[in-house]
Amino acid sequence: MITFDRDPATYQHWRLSFDGPVATLTLDVAEDAGIEPGYKLKLNSYDLGVDIELRDALDRIRFEHPEVGAVVIASAKDRMFCAGANIYMLGKSSHAWKVNFCKFTNETRNGIEDTSEHSGLKFLAAVNGTAAGGGYELALACDEIVLVDDRSSAVSFPEVPLLAVLPGTGGLTRLVDKRNVRRDLADVFCTTAEGLGGAKAKAWGLVDEIAPPRAFAEKVQERAMALAAKTDRPHDAKGIALTPLKRTFDESGVHYEHVDVAIDAPARTIEITVHAPSANEAEELDAILEAGANWWPLAIARELDDAILHLRTNVREGGIWLFKTRGDLDAVLRIDRALDKHSGNWFVRETIGFLRRALGRLEVSSRSIYAVIDEDSAFAGTLFELALAADRSYMLASEENGPRVALSAMNFGPYTLPNGVTRLEARFGSESPKLAALRARVDAPMNAEEALNAGLITFAPDELDWEDELRLAIEERASLSPDALTGMEASLRFGGRETMATKIFGRLSAWQNWIFIRPNAVGEEGALKLFGSGSKPRFSWERI
Repeated sequence: MITFDRDPATYQHWRLSFDGPVATLTLDVAEDAGIEPGYKLKLNSYDLGVDIELRDALDRIRFEHPEVGAVVIASAKDRMFCAGANIYMLGKSSHAWKVNFCKFTNETRNGIEDTSEHSGLKFLAAVNGTAAGGGYELALACDEIVLVDDRSSAVSFPEVPLLAVLPGTGGLTRLVDKRNVRRDLADVFCTTAEGLGGAKAKAWGLVDEIAPPRAFAEKVQERAMALAAKTDRPHDAKGIALTPLKRTFDESGVHYEHVDVAIDAPARTIEITVHAPSANEAEELDAILEAGANWWPLAIARELDDAILHLRTNVREGGIWLFKTRGDLDAVLRIDRALDKHSGNWFVRETIGFLRRALGRLEVSSRSIYAVIDEDSAFAGTLFELALAADRSYMLASEENGPRVALSAMNFGPYTLPNGVTRLEARFGSESPKLAALRARVDAPMNAEEALNAGLITFAPDELDWEDELRLAIEERASLSPDALTGMEASLRFGGRETMATKIFGRLSAWQNWIFIRPNAVGEEGALKLFGSGSKPRFSWERI
């Protein structure tokens, strides 16, 4: 079983150091420490284990070191920044493993960009040698790239000419959307296996700065300090330690303090229950900072994030996720008011960012998601985002003591989808008069009829039909093709405008997944299978 929590004391591939406002994340991959057996992580190539550590390190910088304004991503290997995803790992992995690996890598890179946009933390790639494939994509996720100009170091996307696949974790999209590299130049670059370095790499917009070896460290320091100077993160605040998650695994599922996961293998369903905060949860800033990692919004963000990653990786046949909530609706609304009131504080801002990224994993997970709003539910504000992220929502209509739902200010801003709009905007359209009407009902609980009329839920069966209607809906969903559902859901979840992130997940990932099962890449004579063997691949020349 793969787990996703790490601690710097156990890192095998990354070193984390701090110098005033600059943190340095140094990649030094241990060749024999792959997360799965059967391959060596040569040339600073990475697998899922390397990226899990990277994700943990980024979270620790965000929360434990508020004095940091810039992060340098560097390499400990001489003349080798990163060779990208390990080819031998990809060649031996199942299709499902490759897809999940690419998805998590996408999310980690996008998380860097999300932090740069929202948290005042900037990133610099110090490319001291070759940056190929996913290694260059890691650099592209940063705000700036400094490349050593030593006549041999280069950046490259060799996947198309060497492996018959794509730069699959966002490389193509970042070239043209983020760095504004011309399409014709990008075409040449992506089909040139050796890549480009020096003055040409800078002229084409592939890197921001170049420096000879003798001046490289000085240039990196200069740019890192310039980026750090732009931050609004407090240099004198006390960091918040990310204490280990408390969870237990058993035959029935996974159990956290605030999130419970119940797996019904025969039915292929997974019930995920999120509990509302207690009545005495911290609301004032001093108490919030004192609570630290135990503060309810951060605690549920970490637990929900861990649960989603566990289920996507380890429970692949649980194709329907049923979200439930339990607790006091008003308690959720109180905490949401605190989140909104203190959103300018660095810790609260980072907590909101963690929630945004954790919730954002739902839309890109290839699982059907239903929200079940029954007795004792607490689908309000932040927790109502679970219902808005669902493919369908079912709310019990009961005249006596029926469930209520409510919106908060948090539903109208910070929890944006990868396409940059809120889930309410994606549902109704950003200019819809319904949004203005819903804003007027912030903090006002709604019964099933009111929620249905407002367009916030899908169905509202009464007490007589509730159990049968819900059961039939789940059984019908479970009978459908998982592949067809994945394609349908991915196409429906991002309404409205398209961004770099939605292109990565909705367009690039779809192409990459298709290419990963084609014989030109993974057949017995495919390029990915034969890489490093000395034999040339044999392609089918049919265009599909």
